[in-house]
Amino acid sequence: MDQRIKEAVDLFTDVMVYGTEKVIKSVDHPLWKEFSPEQMQMLKLISKEKQVTSSRLAVLQSVHKSAISSRIKKLLQRELIRITDSEDKRTKMLEITDAGREVLQQSDRALTEYIEKLMSEHVEDEEIDQFLIIFRKLKKILKMDGV
Repeated sequence: MDQRIKEAVDLFTDVMVYGTEKVIKSVDHPLWKEFSPEQMQMLKLISKEKQVTSSRLAVLQSVHKSAISSRIKKLLQRELIRITDSEDKRTKMLEITDAGREVLQQSDRALTEYIEKLMSEHVEDEEIDQFLIIFRKLKKILKMDGV
């Protein structure tokens, strides 16, 4: 195996795991104290999927369906998502509400501001361009265009 690929995988994993932890601890916004990272991720996934089942969310979040149930319940109570019938009427679909979209917009703004400050202090413009090229290519390879 090409050592560069192994190093890339290790670096990507480290950034995802430890970077996520650092960002969550560092972003100073009331939403990040009000909602868990898992709830925020679920809200983002529901928004991107438009309509999604709880089973699909469990797969996307790599957890058992039982873990999804309590997250869904909390988001439903806060009226950030709603349940709708699917075309076959047997499957219940989840979709984001306007209130949920507003929470996501606020969260995205806070994250963008934090990452922008972090990158402007430590990353050159050319490096950001390289990052974008690589991640666009990876997204296309993984066929995540709809996500």
